[in-house]
Order: sequence, then C-alpha cells, then structure tokens
Amino acid sequence: MVSIALEVTCSLGAWLLLYACVCCRNKHRSHEWNCRLVTLLHGVIVTCLSGYVALSDGPWPLTHAGSPNTSLQIHVLSLTLGYFIFDLGWCLYFQTEGDLMLFHHTLSICGMIMVLGLGKSATEVNAVVFVSEITNPLLQTRWFLREMGCYHTFLGEVVDFFFVFLFLVLRIGGGALIMYAMVTSPDPSWLLKAGGLAMYIVSLGLMVEIGRFVRRKMLKKYHSWTSLRSTNAPVKTNGHLTAH
Repeated sequence: MVSIALEVTCSLGAWLLLYACVCCRNKHRSHEWNCRLVTLLHGVIVTCLSGYVALSDGPWPLTHAGSPNTSLQIHVLSLTLGYFIFDLGWCLYFQTEGDLMLFHHTLSICGMIMVLGLGKSATEVNAVVFVSEITNPLLQTRWFLREMGCYHTFLGEVVDFFFVFLFLVLRIGGGALIMYAMVTSPDPSWLLKAGGLAMYIVSLGLMVEIGRFVRRKMLKKYHSWTSLRSTNAPVKTNGHLTAH
C-alpha cells in the first residue's frame, strides 16, 4: 500500500511538473489552454493504456468483476488517480467547472482510492476509465478548434460526430454492460457498486447535455438549410417564374 501511495504521489508530481513546463513554454496562453493541453495528453495516454489492459492484457471486465488487481492495472490507475487529483485541484482553484463535473471527479478519485486500497476490482474500474476517457481527446480538440476559430469547419463536424458517437456507444452502451457485470457479481464491494451506479448516473446527466447540444446543432443546420433554400428558390411574378 505504501508503494501505491508513493506511485500516486509521483504521478501527481509528474502532472504538476508537466503543467508548470507547459505554462512556462506557453506564457502567452491562458491557464485553461495549458491545462487542457495536459488533459489532452492524459486522455491519449490513459485511453491507450486502459484500452490495452481491458481488451488485451485482461482479465475481461464483463466476466471477472471483483477480481484481484494486476500490477499493470495498479500502474494505470495510479497514473490516472494522480491526474484526477491534479485536475480537481485546478478546477477548484480556477472555478472553471460546474457541480456535475466536480462530482464526477470526486467520485472517480474515491473509486480509484477504494480499488487500490482493497486490492481488487481494478478490472471493471479500468474498463470504466477506458470508456470514459476515450472521448476526452475529442472533447479537448473541440475546445482548441473553437479557440483557434476553426470549429465551424469540416474538421469540427468530424470531431463532433465521433465525440457523440463514441460517447453513446462506449460510455453509455459499454458503461451499462460494465455496470451490469459489476452489480450482478458477488465479488465487488457494495460501496463500489453504489459508486459505479452514481458514476453512470453522472454519465446519463452528461448525455442529456450532449442531447441538447445535438438538438441545437441540428435545428441550426435545419434553419440554415431552409433559409438557403428560400433564398435560392425562383420567385414567381404574375404566375410566371422570374428570369435569373
């Protein structure tokens, strides 16, 4: 347990150091810009690592919920825990996030601490990290595109599509399968099961926000299309089409 605590502390220190280096390198950028660069890097690294653990290294989270932690799972969760502590502290200091995201970070930290302390259930928690973090790089990319004035382009449309698609398929669909496996298995702690359900409810709350975003975007596109169609439509004069 002491070695795990040391590993988490080193992870926190590494993310802090990386953030400080990015701030020194990009002095002309805002604190949020620099933090999101760190978040983007974390999302890419942890998605790859947790995906490898869940899909290749094993054990399979849908059949081995509550199994003992492997060394690789411990390393991945320690790295992720250090980041989430850093990011929660940053969000509280700069007050950039709402209650839902702060609650999500707090639940994530408590869940990873519990799993690392108990020595089991890292299998399903690592899988939750994978389905949750896989959309994070796309989320950060959307923000950077918006800041650089490139959001309303074809690239922005592609990023939005894959963000919504992956969120619904993996975070909502895949997350439901992981939660079912966790709740129906007798091995995970009841407290961890409750935390997992709370995390999934948070995901459903985020899904509602994404649904509103998609609705606004589709309505905007529809109004733009109808406006363009009415502008390009031929005008009738005394029952005859006017010449263009």
